[in-house]
Amino acid sequence: MSRSAPAVVILLGPPGAGKGTQARMLEEDHGLVQLSTGDLLRAAVARGTPAGRAAKAVMEAGGLVSDDIVLAVLKDRMADPDVANGVTLDGFPRTRAQAEALDALLTEAGQKVTAAVSLEVDDAAMVERIAGRSTCAACGEGYHDRFKQPAIAGTCDKCGGHDFKRRADDKAETVKARLEAYHAQTAPLIAYYEAQGVLSRIDAMGSIPEIRAALARSLNEVTA
Repeated sequence: MSRSAPAVVILLGPPGAGKGTQARMLEEDHGLVQLSTGDLLRAAVARGTPAGRAAKAVMEAGGLVSDDIVLAVLKDRMADPDVANGVTLDGFPRTRAQAEALDALLTEAGQKVTAAVSLEVDDAAMVERIAGRSTCAACGEGYHDRFKQPAIAGTCDKCGGHDFKRRADDKAETVKARLEAYHAQTAPLIAYYEAQGVLSRIDAMGSIPEIRAALARSLNEVTA
């Protein structure tokens, strides 16, 4: 992937589409630092930046961190030297208002969105994919009721542990609600970035290596 300015790649897709996994691989393959909203906020709080202190106050009060605070945290992070090669935004923006604010922030810094990639999935298949997930409580190794069972039932392949846990929001009903929220709020960003000429669509129902290869080809086309 060739470019003269730091890349800004946005991964779009519903819960379970593999955004986090592919963002980590983009960091490995292209040096694009993965920036997820949750990690950004926690790091800013730990660093005690002005934006981090503002975020901490809101989170401790049980509120939702405002777009202005998230953007301030993102602006601070993108000024760090380790992201000079570029970033992949995982989980942000989620709404058109956030996308427009991000564009303004990037314009101020002399940058723009390099590519927005829509990881496209089948809703019914996603409910099955997410609802069957579990992890080893000891080492965090991931499993699935259908797609990845341990070699010995009830025993982690990696560490031998016997305690498995499921995320509370991975229940089928909750997953359906999260998908509906995605389609209502975030999916319209597909049209927004398509109008800017930076959108690519990738079938995210394949294997992780297949999606990884398709993403590399897509970014090469956009940034060539």
